[in-house]
Amino acid sequence: MEVLKCNNLKKRIKGRIIVERISFTVDNGDIIGLIGSNGAGKTTIIKLILGLIKMTEGNVYINGYNIEKDFVKAIEKVGAIVETPDLYTYLSGYDNLKIVANSYKKITKKRINEVVKIVGLEKRIKDKVSTYSLGMKQRLGIAQAIINKPNLLILDEPTNGLDIEGIIEIRSLIKTLAMQGIAILISSHNLNEIDKLCNKIIAIKHGKIVVNDTIENFKTGIANNTIDLEEAFLKKVGENTID
Repeated sequence: MEVLKCNNLKKRIKGRIIVERISFTVDNGDIIGLIGSNGAGKTTIIKLILGLIKMTEGNVYINGYNIEKDFVKAIEKVGAIVETPDLYTYLSGYDNLKIVANSYKKITKKRINEVVKIVGLEKRIKDKVSTYSLGMKQRLGIAQAIINKPNLLILDEPTNGLDIEGIIEIRSLIKTLAMQGIAILISSHNLNEIDKLCNKIIAIKHGKIVVNDTIENFKTGIANNTIDLEEAFLKKVGENTID
């Protein structure tokens, strides 16, 4: 089932086109990787989807609702982390979740405890966030993002700065959420993680989509030989660095 639909998105700032002709869909259970070089337009696309900036042209539909015409309905089943989780480090993890829960209707203590268990923070949830590792903060951020039972989750660099153990934990969590039917869009510079996590990939170059395909097809090289994701990126996107 289609959860997110982007139709011909365009953003112009002071006469400069940042992104244009951006069209794609995300279905229930998809984990889609959004990749591209520094300045390609990934963060702009995420902000357009979330209604954080106004689009010059195009439409975004979430669960059938237009993000500009019916923002409240469109955004109510969306969870997101853009850049870093918004946390009060002097409070406990549990108190952080209560603050988020209070911004929604009918989020119960039972639901708070459910998300704590989902992200694996049962033993530390009453501790101050200032004592958390980076990976724990990221898991708490995801708990905040899913507390309202979204069916679309947008994550901007979810494993950035994490150690190996933290990366494995977040990867496992994301896969679990997708298996529960949540549609997930991930912006990341970590091609290895995109390869391990995603079933589809969208590559952006100079503000335009140059690849929108399955991971398997993206990694198909010359004469149908399978190549690794980094080599595929260099060959098909034509860039040698990504942000």
